[in-house]
Amino acid sequence: MMTYLSTGGIVKGEDPRDVIGDAARIYHEGQLSRNALEGYREEVARWLGARPRQVVFTSGATEAIHHAVWAAAQMRPGRPMVGAAIEHSSVRAASARLARWIEVPVDGKARIDIDALEAILTREQPAVVHCQAANHEVGTLQPVREVVELCHERSVLVHVDAASAASHVPLDIGTLDADLVSISSHKVGGPLGAGALVIRRGLRIPALFVGSTQERGRRAGIENLPAIAGFAATSEFLGSIDGTDQVPQQEREAARAQQLTKTILEAVTKLPGVQVYGDPLVRAPHITCFGAEDVVAEAIVLGLDRRGVSIHSGSACSSEGFEPSPVLAAMGADADHSLRVSVGWSTLESDIDAFLTAFPEVLAELRSLRGNVR
Repeated sequence: MMTYLSTGGIVKGEDPRDVIGDAARIYHEGQLSRNALEGYREEVARWLGARPRQVVFTSGATEAIHHAVWAAAQMRPGRPMVGAAIEHSSVRAASARLARWIEVPVDGKARIDIDALEAILTREQPAVVHCQAANHEVGTLQPVREVVELCHERSVLVHVDAASAASHVPLDIGTLDADLVSISSHKVGGPLGAGALVIRRGLRIPALFVGSTQERGRRAGIENLPAIAGFAATSEFLGSIDGTDQVPQQEREAARAQQLTKTILEAVTKLPGVQVYGDPLVRAPHITCFGAEDVVAEAIVLGLDRRGVSIHSGSACSSEGFEPSPVLAAMGADADHSLRVSVGWSTLESDIDAFLTAFPEVLAELRSLRGNVR
């Protein structure tokens, strides 16, 4: 089990857990924090199947993604970057800002076309190929190992965005052998403000943030010890084995999420006019995406919100943007009618019951209103 030595430079007592210090300093409080930080690093690395030196702590997956993109651009300047439209917006935007972006097509389930990727690699020598482990909107799992093998045959770097997959899909980074993997703490049940970029053994990359020598010179700036401590505690829990059946907690969590989302899909697909998006089987167990073909998503989201149920839409009128989801557009789905319902460690069966009670009511109400409009 992990021993928590520090949560971040105030000395409150003799207990090292009461010390908050800069892990880069050589005084006593700094060294206590350093010991704690390296313990946290070991725990996260153990859970991911990596070595501690491979793990660079960041403020989250977005920073880790930007570091991966920046490093690839610096190491292989002038080369394009390759990925699908289904990649997270931070991957696409960071890449397009630094290099020519080449898009890989996807099928109707949002899975990348391996043959098309191979054709691109035949005519191009990219700086990096991006391949998410699981899609963040429809949940479809990507053929990550095939992509890594295909790219490494051609000496092309691979970045895997594992933010939406890490806590629910087996991800042994040691055997995956991707060059760069980005992880988020809060996506796996940990606190906000922490994440990691995991770097393949033997690969040296330039720092995104410079000015000091934290994270072995790979990421300047004081580490967020409280958030990292929570990230490590979550990693320890997910990697732990509890019970006589010797099943890791991560597998338990994934199985529970799978059952919850299965219940959702079985119920909503019995309703008229409801269509499932993405792969209903080969998917992250905690994400579902579907829509009612004759009712716009925002109206459903707002109707459910009034009933105390929070879900997300992939359509244009989101809280922060006005563009339709590129994920749904790439797979040929209608973003105006898509709803993403995801579950997490805190989701209860009663929450699912509340949704399944409210959703048909909202749908019927909106359809009746539409029918009354002349």
